[in-house]
Amino acid sequence: MKKLYTIKNSKLHGKGLFANCNIKAGENVIEYVGEKITKAQSDKIAELQLKKAQKNREEGQVYIFTLNDKYDINGNVPYNKARLMNHSCNPNCDTDIEDGKIWIRSFKDIKKGQELTYDYGFSFDVDDFRDHVCKCGSKKCVGFIVTETDWKKLRKFLLRLAKNCTKTI
Repeated sequence: MKKLYTIKNSKLHGKGLFANCNIKAGENVIEYVGEKITKAQSDKIAELQLKKAQKNREEGQVYIFTLNDKYDINGNVPYNKARLMNHSCNPNCDTDIEDGKIWIRSFKDIKKGQELTYDYGFSFDVDDFRDHVCKCGSKKCVGFIVTETDWKKLRKFLLRLAKNCTKTI
């Protein structure tokens, strides 16, 4: 299979994956690989990494991807190049799980040189959404890495928060 991407510095965040050639909609671009772990292991790994990041004042980079109700994939391994793909509120790829494999695939035509992105799918959580600031710069950007299906909840929450702040002034 032809390698459809190259790794380069990204304006969005750190490094990113960029189209090596024109990619048609519906093509599997890269498999998200790593160690298959239980949900309990996943929670421990994520908690440890976020604590480490807070202590060192760095961003917490957790590369855990939900596989199914029982298992996740810990993609924090050097051979998982898919972990470098950045989030966007206006992505050109999405994910598909088939036969126990996580594929990131294009859902629209992508031109050579374009950065490959997908929606990380973080659910809106009042307690931690602020930990995931989005810097995608798209016109659709909501400011935080929250899955599109939760944008309405996020906007309502931010509106209530803004109203409460103006009442206290």
